[in-house]
Amino acid sequence: QEKPVLKVPKPLILKEGARVMSLTDGRSKMSKSDPNEGSRITLLDPPELITKKIKRAKTDPLRGLEFSNPDRPETDNLLGLYAILSGKGREQAASECAEMGWGQFKPMLAEAAVNALEPIQVRYRELMNDPAELDQVLSTGRDKAEIVANATLERVREALGFARRA
Repeated sequence: QEKPVLKVPKPLILKEGARVMSLTDGRSKMSKSDPNEGSRITLLDPPELITKKIKRAKTDPLRGLEFSNPDRPETDNLLGLYAILSGKGREQAASECAEMGWGQFKPMLAEAAVNALEPIQVRYRELMNDPAELDQVLSTGRDKAEIVANATLERVREALGFARRA
């Protein structure tokens, strides 16, 4: 079987978490372009700031958290974040939080977010504090990418009828 000249990439987009909504408006996508810093959590937000943003997240006055209620988009969003960040999944999160009020739920969500981001933040700090290690990681990545890119470039040249380079 003939190998394709260029491989069409297949995106890996998980259904859960593919579209995370704003903390200030459950009908709008979370975005770094939103002028309100409280609308989003960034990968490098410190734990205190993550907790503060989640505490201030828009909610409704109703007790009990549920998925798929179009009248409660913030509930769907925050419960969805909890399901993903805690690793519990939608079913378990919905069951666990079905009778909860926001005062009980928000600290749980904040803790799950902080715990999920901690390994990323630790590794980031390690790399930023060790320029030699960062250079090594970047160099290794560049070398791996170069091997793949050169093989792809060679297939394109052959397909176009260009002579091989020495």
